[in-house]
Amino acid sequence: MKTRKLLSLTALALLTAGLHLFTVLSGTQFYLTQLTMAAYYGLVVIGLGVMMGYAGQISIGHAGFFAIGGYLSAALTTNDLTPFLAPGLIRWLDRVGLLVHGQDIFGDPLMTVSPWAACLSAVTVTALIALLIGGPVLKLRGHYLAMATLGFGIIVYRIFLASPFFGEADGISEVPGFQLLPATGLLGPVIISGDAAHRVLNYYLAWGVLLLGMALLLNLIDSRAGRALRSLHSSEEAAEAFGIDTARCKVQVFVLSAIYAALAGSLLTHFNGGIGPGEASVMKSVRYVALVAVGGMTSLWGTLVMGVGLTFLSLRGVFGSYDDVVFGVILIAVMLFAPEGVLRGLFGRALQRFLPGRQT
Repeated sequence: MKTRKLLSLTALALLTAGLHLFTVLSGTQFYLTQLTMAAYYGLVVIGLGVMMGYAGQISIGHAGFFAIGGYLSAALTTNDLTPFLAPGLIRWLDRVGLLVHGQDIFGDPLMTVSPWAACLSAVTVTALIALLIGGPVLKLRGHYLAMATLGFGIIVYRIFLASPFFGEADGISEVPGFQLLPATGLLGPVIISGDAAHRVLNYYLAWGVLLLGMALLLNLIDSRAGRALRSLHSSEEAAEAFGIDTARCKVQVFVLSAIYAALAGSLLTHFNGGIGPGEASVMKSVRYVALVAVGGMTSLWGTLVMGVGLTFLSLRGVFGSYDDVVFGVILIAVMLFAPEGVLRGLFGRALQRFLPGRQT
């Protein structure tokens, strides 16, 4: 299992480099922008895939977690926080390097939170929210759980849409780049930004994050906790009979999937330089569920492949104005004709034999 997992992750890394080489040889390096965005969305999808495929819990509000991560990162790095903080706290935050000094478009002094601190804060707040609502919400089952998570997503959407602090319907723009590492020697700064000069670097950063996220989930699935999740998916009553704390397991995987979504939202917001309320819409959540379903809820690799592939096509505008319609039709068709996912339905066990991280 360990060898197969390592080979699969190595194949993903080689595919990442191969896609870059293809764009160079074909003169289509502009594809790297959409491939970068697709990788971040893929991070959301695989996190949701573990929750749905292994814990057996459905969420139609994951776009809310994505938006919380993105919006908090954007707000903290663009809004002048001086009026909201006590002077003593400002000096302490500035002394420890958590604040950034600059100027707004009018030349007035501007004090914001550094991207590193903003990202960590956004992910932490999202995890706490998921922990807070996960306890009561995950006691529900079936369509009741779906309705509860849907309600959460709608609440988040309306808050961002109506709040002046979050830009209301216009969202937040002019989000600065996320400098991960400063320039050292002959190497320039490692920064998450949509600038053309950083296009190749950001492509590998995004796919590196996705590769790391995939490796962590595969290790989780093969661990004792992963076996507990599989038993929970098969029969919650049987899992409890064997001494598994099912309530705790469900909350933990719910929080983990929320962290994946928030991290993706934060990083993608810095890459795009902004975020709008559409990222928290119900249709976004439905799309994530559709991507998990079409890839196969019991196969992380199927979820990753189909999720990234369909997202790339969507970002390229292949589906045109019928984009949401296409994903709705895909979800219905998969549920009717290929409930195990398209890849598994088409290639069966011949493909699954080489892909670790599947439900057995």
